[in-house]
Amino acid sequence: MADKAQITSVEAIESFRAKLIVFLGQARPVLEEVGNEMSRTQRWLEDEQRRHWEQELRRRGQRLEEAKQELFTATLSNLHESTALHHMAVQRAQRAVQEAEAKLAVLKKWGRELENRAAPLLKQAEQLHGFLFTDMARAVAYLDQVLKALDAYRNVALPRSEKPAAVEPAKTKAQE
Repeated sequence: MADKAQITSVEAIESFRAKLIVFLGQARPVLEEVGNEMSRTQRWLEDEQRRHWEQELRRRGQRLEEAKQELFTATLSNLHESTALHHMAVQRAQRAVQEAEAKLAVLKKWGRELENRAAPLLKQAEQLHGFLFTDMARAVAYLDQVLKALDAYRNVALPRSEKPAAVEPAKTKAQE
């Protein structure tokens, strides 16, 4: 073994490289899922929920108009008992319309708020994605080069003049 270089920690570098590759493989889908989840949430707020509450507002508005028409008809026919019931129906329909309008306002606010709060976080996630898959890919390539260099160095024989000299045991006074 005296003819070869003494390298003992190549396995640690190989292990680190392998674990780095596994980490990068696991990190990619997670970072992509972050962006996808954000897009899904925005679409849900801006498309599905907004459309739902706009339809609900139209439907409730129609109910309110129907209730007002029934109240008007009952008022013309001078039916006092039914007019009170129709007044209650109109008030209930007005509250339902106000609720739908409030829901739409909240959705618009949440849409803006989500965009304002998520944009910086998404930017950080994109920076991390770039770091992991650009810089860390270079790091893996560099570790490959290091491992090749160490392997080549490990297999180099020492020149004859640099071989360690055999150590002779010290002579005692009796041997002299």
